[in-house]
Amino acid sequence: MANLALTYSKLGRYREALGLEEQVLKLKKRILGTEHPETLTSMANLALTYSQLGRYREALGLEEQVLKLKKRILGPEHPDTLTSMANLAQTYSHLGRHSEALNLQEQVLNLGKRILGPEHPDTLTSMANLALTYSKLGRYREALGLEEQVLKLKKRILGPEHPGTLTSMDNLAQTYSHLGQHSEALGLKEHVLKLRKRILGPEHPDTLTSMANLAQTYSHLGRHSEALGLKEQELKLSKRILGHEHPETLISMHNLAVTYFNLGRHSEALDSMEHVLELRKKILGLEHPDTLSSQRWVSSLRRPSMDEPAPKRQRRNQDIV
Repeated sequence: MANLALTYSKLGRYREALGLEEQVLKLKKRILGTEHPETLTSMANLALTYSQLGRYREALGLEEQVLKLKKRILGPEHPDTLTSMANLAQTYSHLGRHSEALNLQEQVLNLGKRILGPEHPDTLTSMANLALTYSKLGRYREALGLEEQVLKLKKRILGPEHPGTLTSMDNLAQTYSHLGQHSEALGLKEHVLKLRKRILGPEHPDTLTSMANLAQTYSHLGRHSEALGLKEQELKLSKRILGHEHPETLISMHNLAVTYFNLGRHSEALDSMEHVLELRKKILGLEHPDTLSSQRWVSSLRRPSMDEPAPKRQRRNQDIV
C-alpha cells in the first residue's frame, strides 16, 4: 500500500496517495508502534502529500513531530533526519517563513555534504532547495550560481531527461527570468515543457508548472495574447487536478489577473484579483507574502489612475523535496 501511494504521488495523483497513506499510517501505529522508524516514514510521507495538496499547516504539525522523534530515535545526523529537516524547511517556505527555511536548509546542506557526499542526489536536492529560498529572498545571483552547479551535476548523475534534472532546468530558467534574462529563460522553459509533456504527461502537476512559467515569460516579452491562452488553459487544468483552492491554483489565478491588466481588461483584472485575495486570506493567512502581493495588486487596481506602476507579478518556481 505504501509503495502504491508513492507511485500515485510520483504520477501527481495526490488525492489517491492521501487515502492510502492515511490507511498505512493508522495500521503502522497499531502494529509497529508510534515511534517505529517505519511509522515515522509513513508520517513523513503523509506530511509531504499534505504539502502537495496545499495543506501546509497540517504538513507543518506532522513534520515538526517527525523531526523531533527522528532526532531522538535515529540521531541528529542520520540521513532520514536530514530528509525531515529538509521537508520542514520547505513547509516553512510554503508558509512564507523564508528566513527560518534558509537557516534549516543551510544546516541540511552542510550536513549532507559531510555525511552523504557533495554529489549524492539528496545533497543536490538540498542545494536546489537552498537556491529556491535565495530566490524567494531576492538573492538571485546566489540562486543562479547554485542552480547552474546543480543542473550540471544532475545532467551527469541522473541524466538529461530525469524528472529531477527537468525541475532544475525549470528553476534555473525562473532565475533567468528574475534577472531579466527573458530570452534565455524562454528557450529553457520551452524545452522543459516539451520534455515534461512527453515524459510525465500533459496533466502532471509538474507539466502545469512549466506551462505557468512559460506563460509568464511570454508576458515578460510582451506576448500577452500567447500568455493569456496558456494561462487560461493551465488554470483550467489546475482547478481540475489540484483543486480550486490549492495555493498553486491561486498563483495561476493571480497571474491570469495580471495578464488581464496587461491587455487593458482592468475590470476583469480587479474582479479576479479580489477573488484571489479573499481565498488567500482564508487559506494562507493575512501575512503570507502571496496574500500581501494580491493585496498590493487590488489596491493598485482600485486607483482611479492606472498610469502608476503596478506591483510585480508572481512567478511559480517549483519546489523540490
